[in-house]
This record gives sequence, structure tokens and C-alpha cells, in this order.
Amino acid sequence: MNKMGTIIGFTFKNKVKTKSFLITTLILMLLLSIGMNIPYFIKVFQGDDGAKNTGIHVAVVAETGGRASDLLKNYASGVTVEGGATVDQYTSADDAGLKKALEEETLDGYIQLGTESETGLPPVTFYSPDGDIDGEVQTFLQLGLQQVNAQLIAGDKLTPEQIGAMNAPVPIDTKQISTEGTASGETDEEKDAPPIINYVIVYALLMMFFMSIMMTGNMIAAEVTSEKSSRIMEILITSASPLAQMFGKVIGIFLIGILQIALIAATVAINLNLPHNASILTDFDLDLGQLNVNLLIYGLVLYVLGYFLYALIYAAIGSIVSRTEDLGQAVMPITMLGLVTFYIPLFSISNADTMLVKVASYIPFTSPLSMLLRIGVGDVALWQILVSLLILLVSIFVFGWLAAKIYRTGVLMYGKRPTIKEIRKAMKAYKI
Repeated sequence: MNKMGTIIGFTFKNKVKTKSFLITTLILMLLLSIGMNIPYFIKVFQGDDGAKNTGIHVAVVAETGGRASDLLKNYASGVTVEGGATVDQYTSADDAGLKKALEEETLDGYIQLGTESETGLPPVTFYSPDGDIDGEVQTFLQLGLQQVNAQLIAGDKLTPEQIGAMNAPVPIDTKQISTEGTASGETDEEKDAPPIINYVIVYALLMMFFMSIMMTGNMIAAEVTSEKSSRIMEILITSASPLAQMFGKVIGIFLIGILQIALIAATVAINLNLPHNASILTDFDLDLGQLNVNLLIYGLVLYVLGYFLYALIYAAIGSIVSRTEDLGQAVMPITMLGLVTFYIPLFSISNADTMLVKVASYIPFTSPLSMLLRIGVGDVALWQILVSLLILLVSIFVFGWLAAKIYRTGVLMYGKRPTIKEIRKAMKAYKI
């Protein structure tokens, strides 16, 4: 046990200091930071970093009468947008104050109203320096003028609150139904659809777990193969048993994977807490309070189990390869299997209850990510999660036993890559 602890510590310290780990981790953190701050960078390069007024600022030019203008101004006072909304009133488009405001870019533009009529709002034309209208300004004017038009038509028959309620969009709630059991006369089970934050977290975890498992797996195989090709393995084998070496490397690099995930999570958290990113979650209608905590707990368990399953296989493959040049070809089948494991839930994220995802959630190689998808945004019972975890745990013990035998015999087999028959013959001489 002491020897395994030494191997774990040595593997962790040695790999953390390597240029490949440092550069890869820094690049990932840098790309995440850049991606999360792109909107801010765009504003800075466009000169919108605070020099220009925020919010909606428009003017109304009404040559005769000002009731529509007054109603729009009252509407603006009740609108809640970042920076607020203001409506200035002018009687002529040639007004010096209006021209100055347009030159100083304190106005997004102005609308000109024709002669008021008894049938409602007169014709409206929007003027701006570039001839375009910003999407936020357009939405504000459309909603505001719609309410003004209703007030002009209704007169004193309806209160502003009643008109506002009449023009307010009708909210539509979403529910998810399960049709299982309807054939026997049971009613459909109705439940709330998963919140958007769950989809975001599932997508992020799928990407993070896949990259971490594949990177650390290849790291294990490369570590074993390099020691074997340099004949260092012959010295190591005399100081520690092959099993202690294999599990020591697997656990040591597992700690590296956890460290990498922690650094990425810390990068995301730091960027979310930057002042200019304070509203990034609300802008995308994301509420961390709706996050399913069980998703994070099960996600960690599935990551750990999935890592050990793939790591043991990578270690076994690395032990039978004598040259690092042959390693890429040897691990290709496992890499392809890992891609299948990743793409099944990735392309099914909009419909997590397909038969393909359900079957994949019970197959050991694909279950870590497929079951994660079902837990996050699908419909899965507790017993199904437990069965999937049990199958995955049993598979780890089986493949761990097989990997230990392959590792024990493979690390001392040099020359060309041994055939399956040769490995099987050598494994029979070693009992675990």
C-alpha cells in the first residue's frame, strides 16, 4: 500500500509539471474566458464600453396635438429595461435640440407622427442617422405604440391597466408527459419540463467529462508505453508489483483529471462573477436556483466510474505496446468507442427518452454519459439509475481483473505487438 501511495504521488507530481498538461489546461481556460467575454469585447471594440448612453432613448415629433406623444412617454416610464427608456417630445424635426441630440448620439432616433385621427394612431415613421432601427428599440416602439393605439381608440372606456393587460402576451407553460402505461388504461403522468439550466449543465458536463476521460486515458497509455520502450519498466518491476504500478498510475492521473475539471469550473465561476458578466445568466433566461442538485451528484459518480473503466483499458493496451509510435493505432478502437459514447447523448439532448439513449444507459461503455443525459433532462426512475450504476461497477471489477492480468504479462513482452493468442497463453501463467 505504501508503494502504491508513492506511485500515486510520483505520477501526479510528474504529470502536473509536464508542458502538455500545463499548455492544454491553460488553453482550455483561456478559450473559456474569451468565449464568455466575447459580448463585452465586441462592445469595447465598437466603442460601446460606457461612452455611449445605455437604455432606449427616442424622441417623438408631433406637429399637431401631443396626446399620442404623451401616452408613449407615460408608457416609457413604466418599462423596465437596462438603462431605462425615455421619450423626448418635439414639435418640429428642425428643432435645434433634436439635431444636437442626434449629433451627440444621445438619441437612438425619432418617430414622426402625422395628423391625429379619430380612428386611432396616425402614420408613424422612424428616423435615425443610419436609417436602421435597433431590435430593442423596435420592440419597445411596437409594444408602446400598440398600447397607445388601443388607448386612443378606447378613449376613457378602459383604464391604462386594462389596456396593458389586454396587450400583454399570454404566458404558455410547458409540461412533459410520459405515455408509458397508457395501453393498460392508465392516465398519462404529467410533470414540469426540465428547466433550461439543466440542458446547459448537461451539455457542459458531457463536453468536460468526454475530454477529461479521453485525455487522461491517453496519458495513462502513453506513460506505460514510454516506460516500457525505455526499459525503465524492468527496474520498476523489481521495486513494486505490476498491480501497484497500474492502479497507482490510474489513481494518480485520476487526481490530475479532477484537478483539471476543478480549474475549468473555477474559470467559469470567476468569469461569471466579473462586473460586465453580472447579467449573463438573466440575459439567457438561466436560473441557478432551478438547477437539479442530483444532476451534479450523479454526474460526479458517473464520471468517476466511467474514468476507471476506460483508464484500466487504456493501461492494459499501453502495456502490450512496445513503441510509442504504435500507440495511436493500438488505442484507436477505444477512441472510436469513446466518440460513440459522446455522440449518442450529444445528438439526443433534445429528446433524452429515445430507445437508443435508454439502451445506451445500461451498456457499461456508453452508460456514464447516456445516463447523465437521462438524469439531467430525461425521464428516469431511481431503480433505473441504480441498475445502470451496478452494471457499470461490476464491469469495472471485471475489466479491472482482465486489465491486471494483461498488464502483468504485457509490460515484460517486448518486440512486436503480441497477438491475442500469445497474451492469453501468458495470462494463464499468472493468477490473481
